[in-house]
Amino acid sequence: MKSFSFAPISTADAKILILGTMPGTKSLDIQQYYGHPQNNFWRFMFEILNEDFSKDYETRKALLLQNKIALWDVLQYCDRIGSLDSAIKNEIANDFEQYLEQHPHIKTIIFNGQKAAVFFKKYVSVTTKYNLITLPSTSPANASKSFNSKLNEWKVIDQYLKV
Repeated sequence: MKSFSFAPISTADAKILILGTMPGTKSLDIQQYYGHPQNNFWRFMFEILNEDFSKDYETRKALLLQNKIALWDVLQYCDRIGSLDSAIKNEIANDFEQYLEQHPHIKTIIFNGQKAAVFFKKYVSVTTKYNLITLPSTSPANASKSFNSKLNEWKVIDQYLKV
C-alpha cells in the first residue's frame, strides 16, 4: 500500500521539531497525526505542557504551535502494508534542507522512536547545530516500556522549550 505523509504542523518560530517515521493506517484513515487511540503521543504532550488532555485535533495542534513545537514525519512516501515501521519499503524522505532553512529557530530535533532516527540519519545530513534526541516510540506497538517510563524520557522536551 502506498502511504504519503501529512504536511508539517509548524510555525516559523518553532524551536523544537518532533519527527515520526510515517503515519500509521489509523492516522491515515482519519488524517490526523498520531490518530490511533492507543498511541500516547498526545497524552505525553498534554502532560509535559501541563494542560488538560483533549481529544479535539485542532486543540492538539494549537497546543504544539503555542509551545513552538513543530511536528512532521521523516518520510514523505513509502510502500507499507499495515502500520509497522519494519514493513516500510521504497521510502523517500521529506525535504529537510528546505524545511530547516525556513525554520531557523529549530535547534532541537526529537525522534519519536528509533526507526525515525535511522531514516533521518540515512537521508538527511545536518550540521552539529542541532540537538538530535531519540525517544522511545509512543506507538502501542512499543510495549517494552511502561507508559510512565516513556513519559519520563519524553519530559526532556521541557528543558529545550526553555532555551
